[in-house]
Amino acid sequence: MLSSFTGVRSNTTNDFGERMINSVAAQSLRHLFSRSESVEVTVRCSPASKLLQGMIDSFRMEGRGLVIRNQFEAADMMFETDAVAIDVGAAIGGKIRLRQPTQAIAQVTLTESAINQAFKADLVRQHLEGLTDEFLTNLSGGEPVSFRAIHMTLLPEQQVNISARIDLPNRQDVPIQLTAKVTVEKRRRIIFADPQFIAEGIAEDVKGLSANLTRSFAVVLNRMVDLERFNLDGVLLRVNRLETKGNHLVFSGYAQIDHFPGIV
Repeated sequence: MLSSFTGVRSNTTNDFGERMINSVAAQSLRHLFSRSESVEVTVRCSPASKLLQGMIDSFRMEGRGLVIRNQFEAADMMFETDAVAIDVGAAIGGKIRLRQPTQAIAQVTLTESAINQAFKADLVRQHLEGLTDEFLTNLSGGEPVSFRAIHMTLLPEQQVNISARIDLPNRQDVPIQLTAKVTVEKRRRIIFADPQFIAEGIAEDVKGLSANLTRSFAVVLNRMVDLERFNLDGVLLRVNRLETKGNHLVFSGYAQIDHFPGIV
C-alpha cells in the first residue's frame, strides 16, 4: 500500500501530485531488489504547493521482505531523507530524478536465518572456499582450505556464536566454533571482535587443531564482510552501529542517494 501525508492540503491537484510521486518512487525503488514483499513510500511536504517546484521536505521508504542480488534477504529496510529537490518533469514522465545527491538516515534488519542462508550465496562462498593463505595451508599440508556448514547464532549485547566444518588431508570433518562480538569498522566493514575458541563438544584428538583453525577462520571472516559489495544502484550504505535483538541483527546508519535506480 502506498501512503502520503502533508501538513496542508491545498487542492486536488496537489493531492494527485503527492500520489503520483509516491507511486513513481515506489516503482523505481522496487527495481533495487530482486524481490520485495512490500515497498512503501511517504512524501512529506508542507505546504503541498511546493511539490509544483519539485521541493520535498522529506522522503521516506519502508520495505519488507527485500531480496538483494537474488541471494541476500533483508527482513526490512528504512531510509528517510532531509529536504530534497526532484525534477518535476521527469516525475510526470514516470521517473524520479534528483537535482542533487542527498543523504538519509537508514536502518536495515536481518534475521538469523537469512544470515545463515547468505553464507551459502556464491558471492560469499568465493571468500570461504579454495583458500591458499599461508596461515591456512600451514595447517593443511599445503592444500587449499575450504570452510563449510557455517552457522551463526545471535546472542544479546552484539555477541554471536559461529560454527563451521573443514576437511583436511588425512583428517576429515574437523569442527570449529567460536564466540565473538560483532562490531563495525570504518562504517563499512563488519568485524567479529575478540574471537574466542569454544572447546565444548570438540573431541580431544582434534581440539588443538580445531583451536588453530578457529583462529584462522576468524581472520577469514574479518576480511570478508565489506558493505561495499552490497551497495544498491545509486544508494551507498554506511553503518554507524549495530545491535542484536533476539534473532535479528539491526544496522543503523545512513544512505547516500546519488540517483534512483537506472537514472543517472
